[in-house]
Amino acid sequence: MRHWIERIADELKEWDVESHIVASGTSISGSIHIGNSCDVFIANAVGKALKREGASSKTIWIADDHDPLRKVPYPLPESYEKYLGVPYSRIPCPEGCCDSFVEHFQRPFLDTLDDFGIELETYSGAQMYKDGLYRDYIRTSLEKAPEIREIFNKYRENPLADDWLPYNPICEECGRVNTTFAYDFEGDEVSYRCECGFDGQMDIKSGEGKLTWRVEWAARWKIFGITCEPFGKDHAASGGSYDVSSVISQEIFDYKAPYPVPYEWITLKGEAMSKSHGVFFTPGQWLEIGPAESLNYFLFRSKPMKHKDFNPEMPFLDFVEQFDRVEQIYFGKEEAASEKEEKKLKTIYKMSQITETEEMPFRPSYRFLTVAYQIAGDDLEKIYHILQRNSQLPAEMEKTSFEDLSDDLKDILQKRLVQVKNWLDTYAPGFVKFQVQEKMPPATLSSEQTAFLSDMATLLEEKDLNPEELHDEMYNILREHDLKPQKAFQAIYRVVIGKKMGPRAASFILSLDKDFVIKRLRLEE
Repeated sequence: MRHWIERIADELKEWDVESHIVASGTSISGSIHIGNSCDVFIANAVGKALKREGASSKTIWIADDHDPLRKVPYPLPESYEKYLGVPYSRIPCPEGCCDSFVEHFQRPFLDTLDDFGIELETYSGAQMYKDGLYRDYIRTSLEKAPEIREIFNKYRENPLADDWLPYNPICEECGRVNTTFAYDFEGDEVSYRCECGFDGQMDIKSGEGKLTWRVEWAARWKIFGITCEPFGKDHAASGGSYDVSSVISQEIFDYKAPYPVPYEWITLKGEAMSKSHGVFFTPGQWLEIGPAESLNYFLFRSKPMKHKDFNPEMPFLDFVEQFDRVEQIYFGKEEAASEKEEKKLKTIYKMSQITETEEMPFRPSYRFLTVAYQIAGDDLEKIYHILQRNSQLPAEMEKTSFEDLSDDLKDILQKRLVQVKNWLDTYAPGFVKFQVQEKMPPATLSSEQTAFLSDMATLLEEKDLNPEELHDEMYNILREHDLKPQKAFQAIYRVVIGKKMGPRAASFILSLDKDFVIKRLRLEE
């Protein structure tokens, strides 16, 4: 079974090229989130798949930092509206912590690339214009403006003006690039007028302007020799950017358009991600609560045009548990429901790996650690002992004491614990949270519940049980007292955490100090 990324690589291998250039690009209009950075993750995966197949491949990323600011991104103040229309590369850092607006929003994203195992060459669109990489393509576009207008008009309801040129100078007066109209040129001098009232000329060699987007995209393909590029579904619409740029690439620049990989938007709790409204979730935020591989799994478990919704609250806990199960299946620690499911999940997990390894990573249950952390806090040794008591360690570690644990394994456990803590602090719903009460909380119990708790205390005194055994014994006892499971477990939670609901009862009890829980079940202070 071939993953969709592998099938793309298979088709690209048939292209008659010496080396593949897989491109990605992101508009630096605010925080780079898991929605508009899909380009990068998909491009990286395709590039790696090509290399595994023995093909030469390189992945690049272009920051579209010469584009105009169209909306003020969250959380910038309204005062930044004065920069609307100004290229991102000309806007100052909003907090004075970086050299520019672009660096302020770009750096947090680039700083995560190593964590995700992404290797790419980075380019600045603004710098490309300054360095002259687009210069010959600007000249060609100006000379062939009538042909480009004709191509554009095939996809437009209202035709472009006869003097329209596919180039936008940056206004010398107001500094905007989306309010200028280039109407004539002589050599490298372009004449333009701006909505601010200014009328002037500029030299294309100055880098003080840019090609209109669909022409720029086509020029970029040829400049780098791009053979594959993922992009959002808006560019893939019929008559959209990719269709128009493909024709321009072929007819104006004599270059075959790259293999397209369009993808569907990712929503956040059902809402479209928006940098201007502050509705987004970044790769950096993901790393705060989950392993890097799990984001790859989220992106690659379904085809790129299938809708994906991300919810960092309770659904994330279920998602991480699903990822852990897939990992267990991949390494043969758990059986899949069918042979077909096994092949499918192993294929997806393989594409999600950052570093290929034959041994399964040490990854204690995320869900279980949400309970252990709320009992033991930051005490790593106590957490480890709770994992041991509840059979939550790999077989080869069951007899290993905390003192004999390697520093690497301790670091892995610590990192996982920090992610769990961050999730609990930031996204966990209230019903997941609890606190073991030092003093007996007020609790009104029936005689049957009191008797059940007393028998549970005796059981814990007399037997040393694992979670499964304790679970079975609990049901035997509650049946003896003619109690429904809900009422029995409520009694435990009320006397320990002062709430009606709590974690899975058997594991929860075994995670607590034995003497403490026996006294509490006997309703003793």
